[in-house]
Amino acid sequence: MRIVFAGTPVFAAASLRAVADAGHDIPLVLTRPDRPAGRGMKLAASEVKQLAQECGFPVFQPATLKDPQAQQRIRDAGADAMIVAAYGLILPIPVLELFPYGCINIHASILPRWRGAAPIQRALLAGDAETGVSIMRMEAGLDTGPVYLVRSLEIDAGDTAGSLHDKLAALGADTIVAALTDIASGKLTAQQQPEEGVTYAAKIAKEEAALSWVADAVELERRIRAYNPFPGASTTLRGEPLKIWRARLAEGSGNPGHILDAGPDRILVACGRGALQLEELQRAGGKRMGAATFLHGSALEAGERLGA
Repeated sequence: MRIVFAGTPVFAAASLRAVADAGHDIPLVLTRPDRPAGRGMKLAASEVKQLAQECGFPVFQPATLKDPQAQQRIRDAGADAMIVAAYGLILPIPVLELFPYGCINIHASILPRWRGAAPIQRALLAGDAETGVSIMRMEAGLDTGPVYLVRSLEIDAGDTAGSLHDKLAALGADTIVAALTDIASGKLTAQQQPEEGVTYAAKIAKEEAALSWVADAVELERRIRAYNPFPGASTTLRGEPLKIWRARLAEGSGNPGHILDAGPDRILVACGRGALQLEELQRAGGKRMGAATFLHGSALEAGERLGA
């Protein structure tokens, strides 16, 4: 097929690579405009742009797709379909109607569960046992379109948003290639999503990352994994910001947020129900480190409190 590809981050780059390797013709790649990044805040190209340039694909970076000139640029590509993966711009109806096979989205959940911006994190926060990838034909609604193909995977007990993202990026790349083959041959048709089981995955706000120690340890452990690597679960220690990157459920009880045991290689904190053993931490401006290394540089005592 002749494909216009639209995507921005690493998740999308995996699928662009797979579609290209499968032999599809890619006359145009859309990605978000370069953005300031790093300490120097220099303009940085997206992962999709970097890959497209490496492969020699023409790159187009409009600020909006509502502009008729931008729409004409896409129309001129003469593609059969547009593949969309974590692009970051809304596709107006005129764009959705440009292609014989429509705009086909790679969504990181088993639709209709977790429609929206943050399906990976929301699945972890909810304690879902599985997630997956849905290949769907886009329409005006938010992830409401009919679904061509779904593939699922189990969520492991230690999965973070980062590790689950990588698994789903690889799964999405494999799934879109399989779907395109069967869509082109007519073997695969899109099926309407069921009306039951709809949930929405709202974008993650930085404010959510502040841990409230009165919550159950099970909930807090999920939050730590869901906010790794962004924005990082946070609390305070002696009035200073502290991020917690890894923790595990442990036996213990006490006043929420109070340290039950500290040393030589573990930090045990009481929660509203149960306790957490903190395994990887980071002070503001410092490096991430294991509990033993952290304690070596900052001795803690039982009875100290995390959080306000």
